[in-house]
Amino acid sequence: MNIHVVKSKLHNVTVTEANLNYVGSITIDEDLMEAADILEHEKVQVVNNNNGERIETYVIKGKRGSGVICLNGAAARKVAVGDVVIIITYAIVSYEEAKTHKPVFVFPDTYTNKLV
Repeated sequence: MNIHVVKSKLHNVTVTEANLNYVGSITIDEDLMEAADILEHEKVQVVNNNNGERIETYVIKGKRGSGVICLNGAAARKVAVGDVVIIITYAIVSYEEAKTHKPVFVFPDTYTNKLV
């Protein structure tokens, strides 16, 4: 049996941009991606703490050190610049592996999105 588990999480980052005129995705600062073990094009769930919206999309790399968190395309309608979101990735693992799996949780500075 295989089950879904949390692989990683960027907890409480601030949306810096919302770009409706782009073909989908979320742009994330490459430093944050590396810290949270998130790969470019990986599927993520974005949970908006301000309005309760939950969306799924995929990641594209943002400029390293920029702190960028930008929802693109239709997802831009689900956030406002300044909203605080949680970005979560999941993995499918065996039941036995899940018993010892340790997700990566990253808690950047909420106001700057920089690693502390």
